[in-house]
Amino acid sequence: MKAELIKESINLFVEKGFSATSIQDIVDKLGVTKGSFYYHFKSKEALLMHIHLSYIDDLLKRQKTILETEKEARGKLVKVVELLIHDIEKQGALGRVYYREIRHLTPENAATIRKKRAEFRDRIESIIKEGIENGEFRKNLEAKMITFGILGITNWSYQWFNPKGDLSVRELADMYTDFILHGIQSKDS
Repeated sequence: MKAELIKESINLFVEKGFSATSIQDIVDKLGVTKGSFYYHFKSKEALLMHIHLSYIDDLLKRQKTILETEKEARGKLVKVVELLIHDIEKQGALGRVYYREIRHLTPENAATIRKKRAEFRDRIESIIKEGIENGEFRKNLEAKMITFGILGITNWSYQWFNPKGDLSVRELADMYTDFILHGIQSKDS
């Protein structure tokens, strides 16, 4: 039941937004009582926090695996970009809730999520610094700003990218990776 509550909540949050979705909407969708909801979550905000924690903890775990298994900074960066883009296909609705609805968490819960987001971001920044130090990336890069750029490019894709459209997830990941690693300047310029 908990998994169904989470799944239907995510769908409703995407469709109507967190604020416009009531607990009654969620339980009506499943044909259960509010008691079923409160058995698993003490509030709608607690449910939203659960969704956020599940998402970021999973991303951090998979990112850590990449950092431990890839040898070179370039390979690590490529795999992290692929991780973020592939998540659109696998967890599109969940990702939209994660990126869009953080503003509805209590300040304490939002701070917890922001700390975990910062950990994810800091790991990307460390990849960039590693690549600069070992000569894989240009020396004149500002690692922090490049990291924000990478996250801006990949995270915004949740807003517009349709994995069932003309461009596949793999093609978009490859396109972003090429753009990040090589820019858009022609070699002839």
